[in-house]
Amino acid sequence: MTQPWLSVEDFAALRLSVQLATMSTFILLLFGTPLAWWLAHSKARIRVFVEAVVAVPLVLPPTVLGFYLLILISPNNWFGAGWLALTGRSLAFSFSGLVLASVLYSLPFVVQPLQRTFEQIGRRPLEAAWVLGATPLEAFFSVALPLAVRGYLTATVLGFAHTLGEFGVVLMVGGNIPGQTQVLSIVIYDHVENLAYGQAHRLSGLLLGLSFLVLLGIYGLQRRHSGSSR
Repeated sequence: MTQPWLSVEDFAALRLSVQLATMSTFILLLFGTPLAWWLAHSKARIRVFVEAVVAVPLVLPPTVLGFYLLILISPNNWFGAGWLALTGRSLAFSFSGLVLASVLYSLPFVVQPLQRTFEQIGRRPLEAAWVLGATPLEAFFSVALPLAVRGYLTATVLGFAHTLGEFGVVLMVGGNIPGQTQVLSIVIYDHVENLAYGQAHRLSGLLLGLSFLVLLGIYGLQRRHSGSSR
């Protein structure tokens, strides 16, 4: 009997990984936008400290971040205990815990591109909108947001792709529970550990092809956008 290209376990891990990356990227864009805007325009002294905190996942080993997150969300800790009392479910070794870990781990990949984009836009277009009677919120949505399309495309792709390929953080926080916390990177590791190189190759090739197509699409959109803005 011919072995299916993707096993049930592989497909479940792929679906869970896409769900995790989609949800994490949406949350990062939602909360990363005001943070990036503040970092781009604030002159407060604490800005340097906040920028350093945002960039920590770039240099911190994933297992270290995962270890401290696991301690934080443990039912024995105030944060984990509060979540358990509020929802009746533990954050540790759960999909919700994976989302929290992914948001923190991919934070700089979304916030930094948005921050650079807002800095390049500057304040002149916003000041012009204010002179015409627009409120700060109206000026952001009608002026800044359309000008920041390329930055949002970059942030979305980087955040999604980075979350999709996570390993150390999700393994520490979520473990390896099939159908609940077993993401694609962990399944690939399991296949290699079991010497199932054919299955590992198929999944790795799928991720490689998906990553290339996403990057190809985003660069094409950016080139088209930059060409139309000239």
